[in-house]
Amino acid sequence: MKHLHDCRAPAKLNLFLHVVGRRDDGYHLLQSVFQLIELADVLHFDLRDDGAIVRVTDVPNVPASEDLIVRAAQLLSNAVALRGPRPAGVDIAIEKRIPMGGGLGGGSSDAATTLMALNHLWQAGLTRSELMGLGLQLGADVPFFLLGENAFVEGIGEQLTAVPTPPAWFVVIHPGISVPTPVIFRAPELTRNTKAVKIADFSGGLLGFGRNDLQAVAARAFPPVADAVEWLSDFGEARMTGSGACVFAAFGSESEANAVLQSVPAAWRGWKARSLAAHPMDDLLQS
Repeated sequence: MKHLHDCRAPAKLNLFLHVVGRRDDGYHLLQSVFQLIELADVLHFDLRDDGAIVRVTDVPNVPASEDLIVRAAQLLSNAVALRGPRPAGVDIAIEKRIPMGGGLGGGSSDAATTLMALNHLWQAGLTRSELMGLGLQLGADVPFFLLGENAFVEGIGEQLTAVPTPPAWFVVIHPGISVPTPVIFRAPELTRNTKAVKIADFSGGLLGFGRNDLQAVAARAFPPVADAVEWLSDFGEARMTGSGACVFAAFGSESEANAVLQSVPAAWRGWKARSLAAHPMDDLLQS
């Protein structure tokens, strides 16, 4: 096989996000449920003969050397080279559909799909667990996308337990700003002692469970986030995902989601997306 095209890298939502503590090294301890949704970047991989790893698509404000896609490919290439000959090079193209800096995990998902696709294309033979170990070197969210299903997440994001969630349609809104994650986590007013919950507390997959502890800080520091939450709350329970800036609400049908989407103010970007029970590329790790 010389190429693998149309590889999807789905976004995720934090159905809730609690900050339950802080480690001595400054990393925050979190609890969340990560929900995969249909909104996705699309990646294309074509082998090349010179061993080079080349991103052939320009991504604004993201140099290729810093792109998690390129770093993931290089990391896997190095891992394969430890076992035998270095694999072929690859051209990687991306159709970027997930907004950057929105709390939707796009970069981490792109990295995970890159590991999945190249493990298959290069016939590297790494197990899911081995790929998740590589992914953790790239970022705490990457292993989730390699797990292949929705998950209850703990620690700094690396402790994963698969959990079922109910089907839903989501409306996701980007209010036109970027929220720097470090700014939110450094805020002195951030709640850092929310009582820890158990997976059983989330049983039934209630979408109204818990809250996003980062939302209050982001809404005060970045008023467009507060505006988007307030506007979407007129249609259902709205909350921010991740550290922002995207906000979302769940609906029981596509028609409900469509009705809300048609009303989104022109200054914002909006999407509808169905929930996913499994990663769309998970079959690559089953073969």
